[in-house]
Amino acid sequence: MKSRFLTGLFATAVMTFIVAATASQAGELSDRIASGEPVRLGFANEIPFAYPGESGEPKGFVNAYVLGVLGTMGIDKVEPVVTEWGGLIPGLNANRFDIITGGMNILKSRCENMAFSEPMGTMGDAFIVPKGNPKGISNYQDIKDKDGILVTGAGYNSVEAAKKEGVPDDKVMQVPGPTEILAAVKAGRADAGAVTFFTAQNLAKESDGALEVTDPNALPEWTKNWVGIGFREADRDFLAKFNEAQAKYLGSPEMMKAVEEYGYSEAQLPGDVKLEWVCANR
Repeated sequence: MKSRFLTGLFATAVMTFIVAATASQAGELSDRIASGEPVRLGFANEIPFAYPGESGEPKGFVNAYVLGVLGTMGIDKVEPVVTEWGGLIPGLNANRFDIITGGMNILKSRCENMAFSEPMGTMGDAFIVPKGNPKGISNYQDIKDKDGILVTGAGYNSVEAAKKEGVPDDKVMQVPGPTEILAAVKAGRADAGAVTFFTAQNLAKESDGALEVTDPNALPEWTKNWVGIGFREADRDFLAKFNEAQAKYLGSPEMMKAVEEYGYSEAQLPGDVKLEWVCANR
């Protein structure tokens, strides 16, 4: 009897250990989804990448893309969480949302603070400048040589790019986002605004002819970036499933139809570049 009791006790302990070990492999996002909670999408107001619609719904090509990938995974419950760009990574790590869908470039410094999906697109940067570009500013070296003032967003990859190109810190104005970048250049507080080419085109359109976009090819080749979807390190179990679904969805007719209205085309597909390379080289 004692032997049977110990055998049963041992079996129960083993089963408890297996269940506990399995549970410990599931990150918080997997647990939220299993309990019926929505996936919280974190993004800033960055047209056309990701922005809130009139009713707060997630708009923009990165949001459309993520919704498509989640849909192929059988996940349709989402909740948008809008914040300033500089609050995206802190907000993710503070558990205020589950995924960053803001159109974030994969950078080495960011790879050290969060987990990225494989690239979903490749993007170049450009400057917005006053109509006619009176100071002839097209790249970071022009900012240095012509004693210009560059405005960009706090936490943008262009902050690191300007520093790498030797632009003094006191010549780089950091503001919350595109609206403030547009205002600074229009008001003459800055000579150029550094943003993605997509964002530059949108801001120039909003300026009613006051601003124009510089040639993105005037910037160094190394400033070309790849965009990924951001996750917490603890949610790598879910990230692995997301990457698997993404590999099937990326570039599909369904995906291209979903992002077409925002200007994303086959030219923005990431090709065969992998996350490991981007983290090491950007």
